[in-house]
Amino acid sequence: MTTSALSPATRLRGLRPDWLSDPKVWRTEILAGLVVALALIPEAISFSVIAGVDPAIGLFASFTMAVTISVVGGRRAMISAATGAVALVIAPLNREHGLGYLIAAVILAGVFQIILGALGIAKLMRFVPRSVMVGFVNSLAVLIFMAQVPEMHDVPWPVYPLIAAGLALMVFFPRVTRVIPAPLVSIVILTVITVAAGIAVPTVGDKGELPSALPVPGLPDVPFTLDTLTTVAPYALAMALVGLMESLMTAKLVDDITDTHSSKTRESIGQGIANIVTGFLGGMGGCAMIGQTMINVKVSGARTRLSTFLAGSFLMVLCIVFGPVVSDIPMAALVAVMVMVSFATFDWHSIAPKTLKRMPAGEIAVMAVTVACVVATHNLAIGVVVGTVTAMVVFARRVAHLADVTAVVDPDGTQVVYAVTGELFFASSNDLVTRFDYAGDPDKVVIDLTATHIWDASSVAALDAIETKYAQRGKSVEIIGLNQPSARIHDRLSGELTGGH
Repeated sequence: MTTSALSPATRLRGLRPDWLSDPKVWRTEILAGLVVALALIPEAISFSVIAGVDPAIGLFASFTMAVTISVVGGRRAMISAATGAVALVIAPLNREHGLGYLIAAVILAGVFQIILGALGIAKLMRFVPRSVMVGFVNSLAVLIFMAQVPEMHDVPWPVYPLIAAGLALMVFFPRVTRVIPAPLVSIVILTVITVAAGIAVPTVGDKGELPSALPVPGLPDVPFTLDTLTTVAPYALAMALVGLMESLMTAKLVDDITDTHSSKTRESIGQGIANIVTGFLGGMGGCAMIGQTMINVKVSGARTRLSTFLAGSFLMVLCIVFGPVVSDIPMAALVAVMVMVSFATFDWHSIAPKTLKRMPAGEIAVMAVTVACVVATHNLAIGVVVGTVTAMVVFARRVAHLADVTAVVDPDGTQVVYAVTGELFFASSNDLVTRFDYAGDPDKVVIDLTATHIWDASSVAALDAIETKYAQRGKSVEIIGLNQPSARIHDRLSGELTGGH
């Protein structure tokens, strides 16, 4: 039966989201959203402290980012909220100029992200190699774990058995049932135990006061002048780039986990829209939140936009309606959840001895450089950029060694044919000039490029230099075997790079 033959009601059912027609999906998405909302609260408060703003500013940002991106984002089930990377970028602006300038930077960052998204910045993701992606994932896992260490340092001794109990629950409870997410069960049970037994341990309430009302729309309290724009723009651009980098990398990671495709261009533009909305509602801005996304997708099994929407909605409901209850949640319960996320996120196969023996040394080096940079700077964007550049250098060195030259002299000694194999670009063509016997060769020299490809101007310049050296000795050079793209670049640039022969 063709689509046109289907009744309107049938076609409408086909367009409905999965969670509307499948109660199991509906239940999974709701519970996942609740778990993520609980995990967002202490994180958002912590990032507010980093940015130097009131905890409510970070919580408002997490609420508005999640709700908005659930509608306009390109990657389903991904969680966007206030993040540490964004907080680090805008903290100096808030410290030096105040909250009004921070809010203005968030709005302008959103505008930059929409522009960059429309210009196709998402296409740059194809230049991120797998070794960098593995390093990104592993460094992410390390950062998630490191973020929990302060919560386990200089704390009452009951914190440690509570964390151990939380981990045990998350490991063994799924063997009983997967209907209810194990992290939610762990949080509820540990909260009941600490409250009922009166165990004095750090709680969510110790992190900061929760908001008691919804955010109110408004313009940033700054003078609308060119001076304000020049002050805010550098921070806004940095925030836009960092936010897009983390969001696009996280979207790619979720694509791999769920074996589905997402629109990175829509995600880029969606991040911009979400930050603009967040700014006008007084939030500190944000981007994709990797730890909470892993809770949502990998731990809780969420796959639709509903979980993202509910994570933001539940966050505000928990803060405004159930603030006193949420404040009693022990931090140990949330630490246990995040530790489990870090172990589940880490690609253990990538560091297995068998894998390391088989992997090329360059690939291992790229992965290690990515992890080292991220852990050292606590900035995933820096690690990805440095790792990608390192991968390009490793690739260039590897390919440069593949270019080779072999000479065959005719029996009568009237000409020599040089066969060039491999790829000719700046790294390999620099040595090309030294591979010819200018003084000893006969008067006619043929350079056969059938088994190679010219990629750049450096290669054309090298061929020009070879022809010049032979011409100085009264010998002629004929270049044959150029494929069409190589011939095009050679014809266009030959003789033009050094002012002629």
